[in-house]
Amino acid sequence: MATRGSESESAQEVHDALLAQGRRLEVVTIGWNLVEVFVTVGLGLAAASLALIAFGLDSLVEIFASVVVIWYIGDHHATRRAMHAMRLVALAFVVLGVYLLAASIYNLAVGSAADSSPLGIAYLAVAASAMFVLAFKKRALARGAHSEPLAAEAHMTLLDGCLATSILVALVLNAAWNIWWTDPAAALLVALFCFREAADNWSESHADTIGQLA
Repeated sequence: MATRGSESESAQEVHDALLAQGRRLEVVTIGWNLVEVFVTVGLGLAAASLALIAFGLDSLVEIFASVVVIWYIGDHHATRRAMHAMRLVALAFVVLGVYLLAASIYNLAVGSAADSSPLGIAYLAVAASAMFVLAFKKRALARGAHSEPLAAEAHMTLLDGCLATSILVALVLNAAWNIWWTDPAAALLVALFCFREAADNWSESHADTIGQLA
């Protein structure tokens, strides 16, 4: 019995250590995204690029999601805490998605063209690489700790890297060939991504595993 108790305590220590590493990665994510908000929104306003502004606003939701995950890790044994964490992230995505959907449709309708943004292109290339690295590290920790909220946020970070890549392509097309509609189309892609993530997170919050992990 003592051996089983020791093994259980050891497993719990490993689990808590993995979550602690996850918390540190979330702090890094928050720091990166705080910079990203100001850089991409600033560059977006300068170039009248809805896609860059959308990416910056998406970073705000990333910050919120990371804060929620840190809140969850702080007391992950609390009843229904994981469920509440995932639902908060889902609601944040809905709010951002509604705004971006309206803005992108408006810009496509009126034919609003953005200027080229070489700095935006360079930053997005760096951002995409950083998001992919963070996402894979978070996913490995989430798998080891059996943490659904951390896994969901890792998936969000991975898709954030994919979004950065998509917007990067749109900005390059606009800068090289003056294909103006790629900018609002990229923002529309971010909006659709937001709705998909909201639905996935809300759906997963009802899963049986959430109650077990909380």
